[in-house]
Amino acid sequence: MESKYVSRDLVLFFLVAFVWSWFFWLLQFWGFNLYVAPFRPFVAAFLLVYLQEGNEGVKKLLMKVFDPRIGKVWYVPAFLLWPVITGFSLLGAFLNEGSIPELAMLSQPWLIIWNFVYIFFLGGPLQEEFGWRGYALPRLQLWHSALVSSVVLGVIWAVWHLPLNFMYWLGPQYEVGMAMFLSTVILFVFVSILFTWLCNNTGGSIFAALIFHTMLNPSTYVVFPVFETETDPTYYFFSIIVVAIIILAVFGAKRMVREKNQVETEEKGGARSE
Repeated sequence: MESKYVSRDLVLFFLVAFVWSWFFWLLQFWGFNLYVAPFRPFVAAFLLVYLQEGNEGVKKLLMKVFDPRIGKVWYVPAFLLWPVITGFSLLGAFLNEGSIPELAMLSQPWLIIWNFVYIFFLGGPLQEEFGWRGYALPRLQLWHSALVSSVVLGVIWAVWHLPLNFMYWLGPQYEVGMAMFLSTVILFVFVSILFTWLCNNTGGSIFAALIFHTMLNPSTYVVFPVFETETDPTYYFFSIIVVAIIILAVFGAKRMVREKNQVETEEKGGARSE
């Protein structure tokens, strides 16, 4: 596939995702609460894949969810990396401030499970990851390194969320995000690096991205409420940056895949470098 067609397809994907989502978020801002805006990356991915590759392309996209060949070791960061980061951040805030919000969820694990299921289907992961990591990321990596692809996708991902930052009632993270939008963009870039690393080491698995995204939301906003303390967002921010830098140092910026995993990853349709 020539680069001009990849660029055209990606531009079309991002354009459709932005126009649809921002339009319905604007309606939501004015009081029309139609929960369809977050689904546009999902719809755009399947629509464009169908138009470009037909039913076979749709099947391949779906197989990135149901592919059982994910190495079991990668379920560890998929499920545990975000609780570790947010837990460490909250510990830093406690040592600095002497108090933290009540961690009620830790004494009610069934509510954590409920939040996981709810967020998986309705809290962002399912609506977004078929688009960001299922459609856009592999196409970016056809022509760019894993790092460059992560930066590009992270900036676009952050800007896509911009209308939510005007809806303060949705949560304190959005109020902080609007006040420090540049920091939010930088944060999304480093989070995008973590997603790319996980996807590239699981053969481009959307299922891994879905789990990772699902764990991000309840870990940050429910179990360990990062944005409900004064200093915790700072610890959270720098913890993510440090983890991302370690990953780049160990796995490399070009593919974010160790040499022994590269052949297996590429056979599963994972990252390609320029």
